Amino acid sequence: MRSTRLPGKMVADVAGRPLVAWAALRAQESGADDVVIATDHQEIADAVAALGLKVCTTSVDHPTGTDRLAEAVVLLGLRDDEIVVNLQGDEPLIDPKLVRKVATELALRPKASIATAVHRIESAETFFDPNVVKVVVDTDGYAQYFSRAPIPYARDAFARTMDQLPEDFPAYRHIGIYAYRVSYLKAYTRLSPTLAERFEALEQLRALGHGHRIAVAFWEGALESGVDTQEDLDRVRARLGS
Repeated sequence: MRSTRLPGKMVADVAGRPLVAWAALRAQESGADDVVIATDHQEIADAVAALGLKVCTTSVDHPTGTDRLAEAVVLLGLRDDEIVVNLQGDEPLIDPKLVRKVATELALRPKASIATAVHRIESAETFFDPNVVKVVVDTDGYAQYFSRAPIPYARDAFARTMDQLPEDFPAYRHIGIYAYRVSYLKAYTRLSPTLAERFEALEQLRALGHGHRIAVAFWEGALESGVDTQEDLDRVRARLGS
């Protein structure tokens, strides 16, 4: 509700439903056993409850969405072995198959605490953009590092040109969706932020810095943008028929 670029966006009307309800619908379409809207704002809670959606009201003091999720799993009484996907409420166009894919990836990886998704980077412009988070993935499909910097760095190829990526270059863009084991979320609030997390401003580096493994799902489908601005909201309304 307190978005600086688009205040109140979560309850903005989109084809007769609040924006956040569309994200909940995508989650339901993924085949999730249960879908819960975790929020600290009464207006959001009232808007989704009126549609029969399940709500979990959390503290207003959480510094991150993961902290909010950590409280929610306790309030909901979830078991340590359950898997929770954290879907942002401003992503009404996300593909439900992607939601299911990260959950399935984690279910298949008993050594991982978290699963996330990546998409292959095809352009040099995207690769060198610091607003695009890159991921290096090991041979077993686990994330080695996340960075805003261009990683991995093709030393010899980029010495010749930085206008294009070399053939078969393993450049991957991070997609900001996560599946968590509940046991990790319960431990998360006790993990101190790492220096890498602070300087990169990437929360997932806390998990890696404390020895937790992050499994990676490779996504080849379309990437749909979330709603951050009025222009984004207008685009979503056009897509969803409002």
